[in-house]
Order: sequence, then structure tokens, then C-alpha cells
Amino acid sequence: MKRNWLNLLPTIFVISIILSLIAYSAQGNTVQMDYTRFEKVAKTAKFQDSTMDIDDTVIKVHGTYTDKKHDSSVSYSVIVPNTDENIDWLKKTLSKDQGKITVSDPNSGAIWMNLLAQILPFLIVAVFFYYMFSRMGGGGSTNKAFEFAKNRARIEKDVKVRFKDIAGCDEEKEEVAEIIDYLRSPKKFTDMGAHIPKGVLMVGPPGTGKTLLAKAVAGEANVPFFSISGSDFVEMFVGTGASRVRDMFKDAQKAAPCIIFIDEIDAVGRQRGAGMGGGNDEREQTLNQMLVEMDGMNDNGGIVVIAATNRPDVLDPALLRSGRFDRRITVTLPDIKGREEILKVHARNKKLASDVSLHNLAQRTPGFSGADLANVLNEGAILAVRNKEAKVTMEDLDEAIDRVMMGPAKKSKKYNEMDKRLVSYHEAGHAVIGLKLEDAEKVQKVTIIPRGEAGGYNLMTPKEEKYFHRKSELLAQITGLLGGRTAEDLVFGEVSAGAINDIEQLTKLAKNMVRVYGMSSLGPIQYADPQGNVFLGRDYTQGGSYSEGVAGEIDKEVRKIVNQCEQECRRILTENRDLLDLIAENLYEHETLTNEEIMNLMNYGQLKDPNQVVEEAEKPKEEVVLPPTPDQEAKGIDQKDLDDAFKELTKRKD
Repeated sequence: MKRNWLNLLPTIFVISIILSLIAYSAQGNTVQMDYTRFEKVAKTAKFQDSTMDIDDTVIKVHGTYTDKKHDSSVSYSVIVPNTDENIDWLKKTLSKDQGKITVSDPNSGAIWMNLLAQILPFLIVAVFFYYMFSRMGGGGSTNKAFEFAKNRARIEKDVKVRFKDIAGCDEEKEEVAEIIDYLRSPKKFTDMGAHIPKGVLMVGPPGTGKTLLAKAVAGEANVPFFSISGSDFVEMFVGTGASRVRDMFKDAQKAAPCIIFIDEIDAVGRQRGAGMGGGNDEREQTLNQMLVEMDGMNDNGGIVVIAATNRPDVLDPALLRSGRFDRRITVTLPDIKGREEILKVHARNKKLASDVSLHNLAQRTPGFSGADLANVLNEGAILAVRNKEAKVTMEDLDEAIDRVMMGPAKKSKKYNEMDKRLVSYHEAGHAVIGLKLEDAEKVQKVTIIPRGEAGGYNLMTPKEEKYFHRKSELLAQITGLLGGRTAEDLVFGEVSAGAINDIEQLTKLAKNMVRVYGMSSLGPIQYADPQGNVFLGRDYTQGGSYSEGVAGEIDKEVRKIVNQCEQECRRILTENRDLLDLIAENLYEHETLTNEEIMNLMNYGQLKDPNQVVEEAEKPKEEVVLPPTPDQEAKGIDQKDLDDAFKELTKRKD
């Protein structure tokens, strides 16, 4: 790629300054004389070559002479009035020692040089500042300084993403199928008198594939895809964002039919006139222009706007009305079937071992988004490379799940005797509640190896995934979270600070049961705080929805729920103290227990199933036939005798 000549301007500017300084320094070695001094010097000096520039009023003389006193060469310059007497005197004086005199007319050919010498410094400075402003405009292009108000949308005309590259969102694909048909053949819709939704708002948690789904729509329809972030519109100068919106829709009209995708639209589409300070002029003007472009005085036929956000609650109502964003698609976290399909998509280019079961991985990853699942497979592949394995094993993926959830294991961190036993009983307490409480979650794995900020953790998954949770299930979750702290108190007579995360989660659950779900004696009334965060587009003046008396009643109900669950937790752990001790002892010894090992401890009191041990012992062992040695062959020892002797030796060893 050729280097733009403008990139050389800083170098040229520096070189010009250096040359000017050199020229100034050279000029500083010349003695500037007045006419009187020159007359005194001329009496004793021995002149060498000199130049006379004869102007209309003055004569500029410069050259060198030798000082007879010091015997050194001196450069001089003097201005003499232009008279006939001075001309004759100069010619006689400068040539008395056989010096050469050059007479020149300063007006002949030097006008352009003088003019250039005066203009060049200003020209260099002007070009330098133009270059700097163009760089500030972005990209270093020559016209960026004049394109500050142009849109920053990136256009893709040949999108490679297709629906086959997306899994776990079949219903969402059906919702956007009409948009693809319209972009391919709009005539059949117009003949029916129908028009496609002008805007589609995709709502959902981070990592669920909203951006990927929008790209797949453009790829399936084979239309240009304009993608831009909401933050690309807003600048410090008022009016810039609105200008960029106009420019973006203008470019989209030229490429219609097309798709405009605005990611994180809540950055520019928040409610107007709300929040701390009453709003933002630049953001609100940008939003107003977007409202006009989507459904205003202009007809933008053939343009479908798809936007994505994690915060639909802060968006302006005018943006959400019909005619702008006609359709809202909620992209939720995938269920077990969707997670398995997503894992299959991301496992296409992975070398998986035969023991890898994507179905088991899907069962162990409830609440994971598509991005999380892709990260699990990628982390597993990285671990396989680190361990110098030929394929990714189930053990690698098991470790990858732990890494994504909790961070890498801190194997170098060692517990002292007391702390290790305390953590063992803490985690064992969670496990016992999960085993003995009917509505509790299923224990998949228990470990006391530190990860992240946790000293150990329980991997617990729902027995079956549900859309709605019953009160008994929420109480069981709180009871399970209290298992570790209660086990510490039951065994050691005191509690530690290791249950801080458990307390945070159970408090949130208990508050939601009272304030949001209506699962208390206060009845089916929602007491959740409606004002939200005033810095996220909420009104500052909006007050709470309940009185101080009700707030006190809410605190009592929350405390009542937690106390009830703590009593139930203590009862279960007390009745199953032997199981608690057994799991804690094995955790202390082995540090990590799987679901199968925990179930064996509960059912058989040991890590392995006795039936499996018997089956393994009863398996026929392969007979090893040893070739006879030369001495045995010489003595005539039969092979049958050797086999019998080997069997007898093996029997004695067993």
C-alpha cells in the first residue's frame, strides 16, 4: 500500500524548521555594519570578492575582507546610500586589492524568490495544521476533516452468515422469516396490501445472538447490511448525531432494499427529558431525527431497521410505538435442547474425543448463553493444546465449564488444616441439602479447590428446566444456599465469612418473593422500587410506591422467610449428620467429588458402587502365555506346566 504523502508533512515541517535555524545560524556569523563603521574598516581592510546589489535608493554590499591587525577573514554586510559618488568610491575601495566585484540588479529574477521566501513558512504551517485536523477527524484521510458529520455505519454487501449458523432460537427465526421474504420479493406483499415491519427490536440478555440473528437475516435475503452502534451517533457537538442519522438513511436509500442494524440502541434511544439534569441535547436531537427517519415525513421504503438492546425499559415510548419498531423479538437464554444445538454448531471445527457427550454438556450448563457455550468449547480446545492432547476430552470440557463459571483453579493456594476442614463441611452442607430436600437442585459436582474468589463451590443444576418457579422451589433454593453456613455452625459452633455470596443470593431471592412475586402474608401486591436508576433515563422525582410502615412489614417478611429456611436447613443437617461427616471427610481427602461418587456415598457409604466392584472382579482375566526359555526347552518342560505354574502364582498374589 502506497504511503499517503500527507503522512510526510510532520517530517517536512521539522526539516524546514531545522533548515531555517541553520540558515539563521549561518547568517549570524556575518558582521552587520553601518555606513560609518564601514568607512573606518575600509581604510585598513583588504577586500576579497564582493557583491553589490544596486537598488533605487540603496546599495547592498556583502562579501569578505581580511583584517590586517588579526590576519583573519571576516564576512560583512553593509547598506550604502545609492549615489554616484558612493558607487565610484565602492568600486575603487573594493577593487584596490585586486578583489573581484559582482554587480547585480535585485529586481531581476529575485522577485519570485523573495515572494516564495515570505509565503513558504505560512504555507507549511497552514498545511501542517490542516493535516493535524484531518487526523483528528479520523482515519488520516484527506477529506476526514470535512466528513465529521458523515455516518459511521459499516456496510457489508456479501454477508456469509446463514440460519444454519444459528441454533437455539427457532421461534426467533420464524419471526424474521417474513422480513426475508419481503426483501427478496416485496411485490407479493404490496399486492396483498401488506407492508413489512419498518423496525424490529431484538431484546435479550447479552450473548444470546441478537447481532448474529440480524446478520443472518441479511445473509438469507442477500441484501446490504449497514451496522452501527448507538454510541457512534452521539458526539460532543450538538447536531452531529442528527446529521449522521440523516446521512445513514440517505446512503441506505441508495442501497435499498437493505437492513440497518443499530446495536445497543439504548445509548441513543433513552427517554427524553428524564434522568439527572433533565436530559441531553445532543442525544435527544439524534433520537428526534431517528424518529422522523423511521416514520415521519420521509418515505424510506425498502429499509428495515433492526435494533438490539439489553435495556428495553429505558427506551423512549415514541421509539417503541407501531410504525417505528413494529415488532419486538425477545431472544432468551436457550433451553437444554437449544444448548445442545448451539454446542453442535460451535463443535464443527473442534476435534472431540469419543467420550465427549454434547447432551451431557447441555445438561450441566443451565443459564449459559450462546456466547458462553462457544467459550466453553474454545477453553476446552485451549486446555487440550496445553496438555498436548490429540483431541478435546470430556475432562477438558469439564474444567472449561468451571473456568467459565468461576475462573481458573488456584492449585498453588494451600489451606491450613482448620480452613480445609471448614471448607469441606461448608460444601458438604450444600450437598446434603441438595440430596435430601425434594425441591432442591441436583448436585453435579462438589470441590474445595479455590476458584476465583471462592474457596470452593457446588455445581448444582435444576432437575428439570421450568419457566415458572413455585414457592416451594424458591424456599428450597434459599435452604440450599444456607446449607454451608449452617453446617459450619453445627459442626464448629461458629460461622465464617465464606458464605458472603450465599447470603447475597438468598437475600435477593427472599426480597423478590415478598416485593415482586407476592409470596408472603402481605398478599399479591408488588412493592418493588419502580424508579430504577436516574442515570439510566429514569425520572429523579418519582417516589416510592409504599410507605415506611409497609417497608417495615417487608423487612419482617423477608426475615421470616430466611429464618424458616434456616430452621429447615438445620433440621435436615442434624438428621443426616452421618452423611454430612462422610461427604466432608471424602472431600477433605479427595478435594473433588462427582455426582456419581456423591450418590454412592449416600447409598453405599463408599465412593464406588459395590456391585460394579464385584462385576469388575468377576471379569475373566486374559491369560498370559509366556514363551519357554532356551533352558526350559532343553530340559523338555511342557508349556502346559508353565501355564499351570503362572495361574498358581497369580492366584496366590490375589
